[in-house]
Amino acid sequence: MNEKIAFVALFVFLYSIIAGRVERSFLSGPIIFVAAGFLVGPMGLGWFEGGDVRSELRLLADFTLAIFLFIDATNANLSILKRSITIPSRLLLIGLPGSIALGFGLAFVMFDVLSVFEAAILGTMLAATDAALGKAVVTDPLVPARIRQGLNVESGLNDGLCVPILLVFIALALDAEGQGWNTGMVVEYLVQEIGVGLLAGLGVTALGAGLAHACQKLGWVTVSWLQISVIALALSCFEVAQVFHGSGYIAAFSGGLLFGVLARKSKHDIQVTAEGVGDTLALLTWLLFGIAVIGQVFGLFTWQIFLYVLLSLTAVRMVPVFLALSGSGESVQSRLFIGWFGPRGLASIVFAIIVLDAKLPGSEFIALVVACTVFFSLTLHGITARPLTRWVASRENQT
Repeated sequence: MNEKIAFVALFVFLYSIIAGRVERSFLSGPIIFVAAGFLVGPMGLGWFEGGDVRSELRLLADFTLAIFLFIDATNANLSILKRSITIPSRLLLIGLPGSIALGFGLAFVMFDVLSVFEAAILGTMLAATDAALGKAVVTDPLVPARIRQGLNVESGLNDGLCVPILLVFIALALDAEGQGWNTGMVVEYLVQEIGVGLLAGLGVTALGAGLAHACQKLGWVTVSWLQISVIALALSCFEVAQVFHGSGYIAAFSGGLLFGVLARKSKHDIQVTAEGVGDTLALLTWLLFGIAVIGQVFGLFTWQIFLYVLLSLTAVRMVPVFLALSGSGESVQSRLFIGWFGPRGLASIVFAIIVLDAKLPGSEFIALVVACTVFFSLTLHGITARPLTRWVASRENQT
């Protein structure tokens, strides 16, 4: 055990001192950590065993997502967002349902091992975009601010919106299998997941920020612990919502939006540590993904799965987005750029674990397709982030 901890610690340290150089290359942190995980995993050097790490992987991915969603929402420029609300609203209200529907249709036609509800589950799981994998784009000043804010809000909210939809389809699938679920739970799921998520995120943040401000005025807060408070508040929003059966993703993002307003004068100074912790947790999640998932499923990919993955990362995402932004004033290149940068990552992994726990007949196959999609997404989106960012920036400057 000590040897494994030593390897992980040394690897993280070595990456931390070259991270700036890596970010300027065609590679990315997730690509390097997944590759390292595969190399030291059971299919490589065998230093680590894959084992059954489902619960650990989900916990790490959940915490990472909560921190990223909270921080991204905190950094959201609401003045720009108010002027450019068209992009995220169209992406969420038109693009997201379109991607779910198109992903469902392709899955139902291409995979005869899936039932109609299982195909809908797969389409929903792969419609959610990843805030962590999209960080390279939404934080790059070369990308026009309205596009950055639009993608940031979309990735922050679509995870939470997909959760109740996913649970509804799981309930319908279990009901079809005769496992006692009632289809009348659909509305209840939607209202509870979204409503409780919003109440938990806004309530916990308002209370926490108020207490922090009061203690700061009394001189009870130290600089080091103030940094930790942002991480704790993000995780509190997420877990309180989960306790009351709401969406932790919506709670983390809505809480972050409110925190950004309440702490707007000092938010940059107190969230640097939280950003570092979030980055570290994300890379450790990708290392575990490479060890425990990619090595075990890599040999199971088929050409049908590869074709579906290719379509999921391109047409299934880009066509609905392109149509959703028609008439919005966005140029063709902007619509293509926004459509392409919908990476699939941590949320899809968490969704796969939820589906595996539901023990549907097609659960293992669904998880396999998701794992393949996430692997190719982090590779392709990571490699194309910088060149396409420069491309869209140059095109925007010409108009």
